[in-house]
Amino acid sequence: MFRRRTDTATEDPSTTPEVVKPGGKGRPTPKRSEAQKRNRQPITAPRTRKEAYQQARSRQSKDRQKIKEGMARGDDRYLPKRDQGPARRLARDFVDSRRTFGEFFMYLTLLILLVAMVAPLTIKTYVYQFAWPVMLVLIIGESIYLGRRVKKLAQERHPEDNLRGIGFYTATRSMQIRRFRMPQPRLKPGQKDQV
Repeated sequence: MFRRRTDTATEDPSTTPEVVKPGGKGRPTPKRSEAQKRNRQPITAPRTRKEAYQQARSRQSKDRQKIKEGMARGDDRYLPKRDQGPARRLARDFVDSRRTFGEFFMYLTLLILLVAMVAPLTIKTYVYQFAWPVMLVLIIGESIYLGRRVKKLAQERHPEDNLRGIGFYTATRSMQIRRFRMPQPRLKPGQKDQV
């Protein structure tokens, strides 16, 4: 009743010649079940809120570990903005290649405090009047000297780099305890790589 009537006779599909379309893919289309099997991947979506939280924490932990390792290596991609660039690398290498009074500041401070607690009053007076001021003058003088040297070197070697604050950066690096410096020192004291 609702069929379409055709005036032409239906052709037998076995007798029709196969026409290859130009630009065709040259292979038959795969069945849907085969395509689905190929695209099937395990679902890793969390089932509960607790699982989602654990997955997020493990992912963040891996990211933090990757960033920490990159910072320790001195990779510019993972360093904070203040540590990036060839001038900052030069400052780090310059400070790390020598021993400074600043890196022993905490140890000297503890020693002075212990001596001041245990020693008699006359020695305490000498410690407070001479030891503290001498130590502070040495550390501040050395920081100024290192900052100026690094700034001069950086202007010669990396004039295109931003040198703003390089002296302060050098001074703060020189006052850090060596094993706690970040990025970790590439050079040992006395080693002159590129400095």
